[in-house]
Amino acid sequence: MCGLSGMARVDGRPVGEGADALLRRMARVVAHRGPDDETYFRSGPLGLGFVRLSLVDPEGGAQPLATDDGALVLIANGEIYNHRELAATLPEGTRLRTRSDCEVLLHLYRRDGLRFLDQVRGMFSLVLWDRDHDRLILARDRFGIKPLFYHLDRERIVFASEIKALFQDSACPRELNWDAALRDQMLSMAPVTDDSPAHSWFKGIELAPAASIVTVNLKNGSTSTHRYWDFPAYEGDSAASETQLVADYGRYLAQSVEECQMADVEIGLFLSGGIDSAAVAALAGVKPRTFTALNGSTLANGDAESAHSIAAALGLANHQVLLDSAHTPSVEEWKRHLWLLETPLAGPETFYKYEMYRYVGSHAPEIKAMLLGGGADEFNGGYSKTIAGGGEWPDFVRNVDSLGIARDRALRPDLGAWWDTAGPSPVSARYLREATGGPARDPYAALFRWKYRDVQLYNCWHEDRTAAGNGIEARVPFLDHRLIELVAAVPEDLRASLVWDKQILRRAMVGILPPEMVNRPKGPFFYGDGEHHTYRTFLRMLAQDGDRLLEEALDSDAARQYLDADALRAQLRRLESDPSAGHVELLLRVVNLGLLERMTADLPIPLVDTVKAPIPQSVPVTDWDAERESVEARVVRRPEVPDEEVLRLAENVLLLHSADEPTVWYLAVDGGIEYVLDELENPDWLRLLHAFDGKQPYGDLVTGLGVPAAGVAPLVAEALEIGLLSPAATTE
Repeated sequence: MCGLSGMARVDGRPVGEGADALLRRMARVVAHRGPDDETYFRSGPLGLGFVRLSLVDPEGGAQPLATDDGALVLIANGEIYNHRELAATLPEGTRLRTRSDCEVLLHLYRRDGLRFLDQVRGMFSLVLWDRDHDRLILARDRFGIKPLFYHLDRERIVFASEIKALFQDSACPRELNWDAALRDQMLSMAPVTDDSPAHSWFKGIELAPAASIVTVNLKNGSTSTHRYWDFPAYEGDSAASETQLVADYGRYLAQSVEECQMADVEIGLFLSGGIDSAAVAALAGVKPRTFTALNGSTLANGDAESAHSIAAALGLANHQVLLDSAHTPSVEEWKRHLWLLETPLAGPETFYKYEMYRYVGSHAPEIKAMLLGGGADEFNGGYSKTIAGGGEWPDFVRNVDSLGIARDRALRPDLGAWWDTAGPSPVSARYLREATGGPARDPYAALFRWKYRDVQLYNCWHEDRTAAGNGIEARVPFLDHRLIELVAAVPEDLRASLVWDKQILRRAMVGILPPEMVNRPKGPFFYGDGEHHTYRTFLRMLAQDGDRLLEEALDSDAARQYLDADALRAQLRRLESDPSAGHVELLLRVVNLGLLERMTADLPIPLVDTVKAPIPQSVPVTDWDAERESVEARVVRRPEVPDEEVLRLAENVLLLHSADEPTVWYLAVDGGIEYVLDELENPDWLRLLHAFDGKQPYGDLVTGLGVPAAGVAPLVAEALEIGLLSPAATTE
């Protein structure tokens, strides 16, 4: 993992010494990506900056790399996993000057031209200068795992691994694309499939497309794009048997895990409680140290405990990294995180993942790369049960069709009536899909193309940034094109038995993982049971210092044009009272837009120069059952409720009593009995619940009733967190 940056003239002029200051500023902005080395290159029309994280050939793999005659010059970020295999195909007499996995790319380009990436397996972004043909090559891997952005005008092109480096060029526009962002399905979470090209979120900033080579003519600035790999059509054209498909999948996955462990340094693994990362752990030849997120959500939904069991069964060291539910990210902490990610999609998942990498970087600095289980859900049917809405495969198929119809209707609302007819439509579905402006696509195939977009715009994006922000590289074995092509070729009559709930992966792991791990249901990172812990944390973050993040987000001309300030403030108050009353992450994404607008106008200092928050710690666990209470005590710590806080029962909560049971009381939520309280067991808590009237401060009530503050404080904090109590001001 490295940081690329640079510029090239496209008007026939050379880059002069005056560009050196710009090159150094750009490299400084991405310095967090490469803590091991920093180099510069300037010749003719080209200037390069490169910061390096050394994983392969630490001593001899410095960049830029060049051919003996200097005709080809390369900087690359990432790993070429099959570089030895590729090197063996080069013409006899070809001399590789280093052990770098990337050097082979120079010779492949010299031999094959724009076909030089056809047989490459890996994750990479690269910039290659072809001096003889006066052109610049920009390229990325098939899934966009490694980033590359550029801005091109009449005089020059500037390019970098991160957008913030481009902003160091005064000629580069610094303007958020509000219209594109608000229309983007990833931001709005609209229930429609979307396979439009991934983008940068900023006007005038291009995201080099995945699986593509962009050629820039340095004489006149013209560009052309060559796609060296196409995402499969999901035509189900395999003639292999069901058994053979499972066996081939397992073989490809084992090969991919082995290739992803290619390094001259130690590699770790982020281990969740599901089958994806468990499969990677089981297949790893060199057994990695593992790291698991431990917070209120993963504790409640069982993910952290399951990961501990997996590690124990496989004989792996496991660190349960404590993501303290009582810690509220500060205003500056969140803005630093958002600026690192450069996307409005930053949220709880990305923040917690960043904290995980911070722990590894501090407590295990010898680990330079992390294996992940990402990508398995997106392309193996991991969301099939969710899409089925609790049903079975036929429900999944029907709902996928509905997603496709929703997308088509959004694109051509004037044809919506033909989708709404009672019974089958008299107009063919093929015509209605073609009328949206693209080819008639099978909704099943469209679902996976949508997920292909998702991994580029979210999964790979945030995994790269959260790792790079800590000088670590993220590696994703499931994003091997051989695996995706195999699943795409599963015939329609075998999809229910292989694609439903990732059965092809589960069956490939039979005999490798214990049965209880093979069959464990898909678990969320923080959704489901316990998600309120996470949402409360981020609502506190937005509300701190007088809603400072929200108010900063609203403080620009663009924000005032696109956002309704009063509606956002009201939504925050409503969610503080009841996180289930709306979508917390959607609110956060809108706030992120406003914050990014502000930060692009007043650029933050380079991330390597900022002050970071305290490093997370881990919770040692030997026997989960025996230590459960102590683990819960470490994890579920709630902020203290101030004595001056005025509280009342939430509007949807009633305290009820039955004459038949004089000591028993009931808490009803939304009309249903949720909690049973016995005043003989905890009379102080019941007295306090009766006293919450929305008028008297909490501290005065405790003193007046004579109840022990230490005994009721945890109950009050928990009741606030789960929405049984609310601050009086939020319900007026």
